[in-house]
Amino acid sequence: MLGQPNLEEIKDKLPSRYALVVAAARRARQVLDGDPPRAGVFDGKIRPKPVTVALHEIAGDKLEISPEGSSPLS
Repeated sequence: MLGQPNLEEIKDKLPSRYALVVAAARRARQVLDGDPPRAGVFDGKIRPKPVTVALHEIAGDKLEISPEGSSPLS
């Protein structure tokens, strides 16, 4: 099971902390709604929380994040 991703590395991937929060929240909602994790953080025993999944996916460049005001994450 992976721990929390390094937030210092993640914050450089997006223009602001606000954008990071919005992107992580949107992706966490998608995971809650049944979209499978893309980051390989599920080891089969303990399922990580959706926000943890989202942060690992952002840190691992597994998501294409659209600019704010446009379509959701893909």
